[in-house]
Amino acid sequence: MSLTAIGVIGIIILVIFLFSNMPVGFVMGFLGLLGFSYVRGLEPGLNLLAIDVFEVFSSYGLTVIPLFVFMGQIAFHSGISRRLYDSAYVLLGNRRGGLAMATVGACAGFSAISGSTNATAATMATVTLPEMKRYKYDMSLATGTVAAAGSLGILIPPSVIFIVYGILTEQSIGKLFAAGIFPGILLSILFLLTIYLRVLKNPSLAPPGPKTSLREKIKSFAGVLETLLIFGLVMGGIFFGIFTPTEAAAVGALLTIIISIIRRQLSWKGFIESLADTTRISCMVMVIVTGAVIFGHFMAVTRVPYDLAGWVSNLPLPNFAIMGVIILVYLFGGCFMDALAMIMLTIPIFFPVAQALGYDPIWFGVVIVLITEMGVITPPVGVNVYVVYGVAKDVPLEVIFRGVFPMLLALLICNIILLVFPQIALFLPGLMR
Repeated sequence: MSLTAIGVIGIIILVIFLFSNMPVGFVMGFLGLLGFSYVRGLEPGLNLLAIDVFEVFSSYGLTVIPLFVFMGQIAFHSGISRRLYDSAYVLLGNRRGGLAMATVGACAGFSAISGSTNATAATMATVTLPEMKRYKYDMSLATGTVAAAGSLGILIPPSVIFIVYGILTEQSIGKLFAAGIFPGILLSILFLLTIYLRVLKNPSLAPPGPKTSLREKIKSFAGVLETLLIFGLVMGGIFFGIFTPTEAAAVGALLTIIISIIRRQLSWKGFIESLADTTRISCMVMVIVTGAVIFGHFMAVTRVPYDLAGWVSNLPLPNFAIMGVIILVYLFGGCFMDALAMIMLTIPIFFPVAQALGYDPIWFGVVIVLITEMGVITPPVGVNVYVVYGVAKDVPLEVIFRGVFPMLLALLICNIILLVFPQIALFLPGLMR
């Protein structure tokens, strides 16, 4: 049997296992070990397993993940998410559809200190859904907005997906973070526009809330300042070369703790829960990364990624058409697979293709994150939809999925704009040292 055939069989078995809801990291690691051992022998396979596990779990670069996750957990348990929403509510709540727009704004703000789409969706669903229900918002609009806006957590830095992509492709995590800022703002604006047009067409979806005075609006900015301070220090430090991403994560986590202590809104129980959740999430990510590294070495010895890259780059099609095929693969895969698992499985295969076609690796990373962002709200997996469903409890699943479809159109438009105008993502990284 040829090496290529062995690699293809390995990919097919992996996809089958992933569809059966088996743990992603363990499946990738186990199949990678079996495949590598089949090609090179059992002893080299076991050596590879020991080396890869040790190198991933002792990697200094990966310490950025638990630090950013810890920062987000402290922000959640100290009430920063609630203050963000309260500020957005005062500024936009009196407009028709204003609570849904405030939800988008609060999700964008919390994403800047969270880095996780699931955490953003769960946190904001807990905070915003009771308010929208109280003001008699259509639950399809309300839940769909939270699920979709929660996906900003993997685009607006600091993003765990960007960190993993940067490690897998050996790209600058700082530049990836900078590349996600303008697309994140653009997508937030498109979400707001989608809500506005939906409410304009059908005003009964979202009655206006109570009016607030100018003084109250000015006062509400206090709830945003702490988030801006944390985000500005973290991203500013990375952008100007003051901090490495790991140092910036540590500084951000420390600043979040200091703000929480000053406000006296972080209990000892909340601190312990933050540590526990950070440990659980970080270990999950590290196991997935380890499995992906082992499976990637199996793919490397079969040369499937390189053969595919060579074949695709020689197709008699323009580059944009080939990129369109790659995007369709991600769209289809995202319907069945978690975003992190999708990145882990496909980047070793498609990144060499993007390089062969001459695409900028930073821009490619942003495009791929945007595409996988669609996957977190599309059926049948739609992780964010299930997160919101778990919080809402009394809202049927089909109602939430119906609410996210208009937001999917906004995501699609954002992708098209980024494909046509790549400088939206590349402008800020181009200014970095």
